[in-house]
Amino acid sequence: MPLDLSLPFVPVRIAVLTVSDSRTPADDRSGDTLVARLEAAGHQLADRRLLPDDRATIVAVLRGWIADAHIDCVVSTGGTGVTGRDVTPEAFAEVRDKEIEGFGELFRWLSYATIGTSTIQSRATAAVADGTYLFALPGSTGAVRDGWDGILVHQLDSRHRPCNFVDLMPRLRER
Repeated sequence: MPLDLSLPFVPVRIAVLTVSDSRTPADDRSGDTLVARLEAAGHQLADRRLLPDDRATIVAVLRGWIADAHIDCVVSTGGTGVTGRDVTPEAFAEVRDKEIEGFGELFRWLSYATIGTSTIQSRATAAVADGTYLFALPGSTGAVRDGWDGILVHQLDSRHRPCNFVDLMPRLRER
């Protein structure tokens, strides 16, 4: 995937959200993986939270981040499975303006190479909400690597061609 190195790199301000009833800040390996990768790519960590699998709590944090002019993008890990406690996609649906359907499809296609048909249990999703990108990845470190390394590192790089999400950021609030 080609980079046009004659173009400037534009750092994206990213908030990282871990959704889990069982993790603590001390053992949040998926969140740590996301932070390490986004910083290695040259982006800025705008905020980081670890929340329980509670839809109302997730929605409240997402709304706050969406309203924050210093946050361009939210990447979450966890809560995308099919159990009763997995509510991240529903929280995203509650705040989104537009769904980015291809993200989940591409994530599952990439993940298939790693975990085979088990990828069908993932409800990875993405959206735009009032000019803020929202990306929900599953909670495993492998899923975070698949999602970041296979999709987000490219689409959040302003030099990626033929197109990328960063180029669209100034136009996301158009009506």
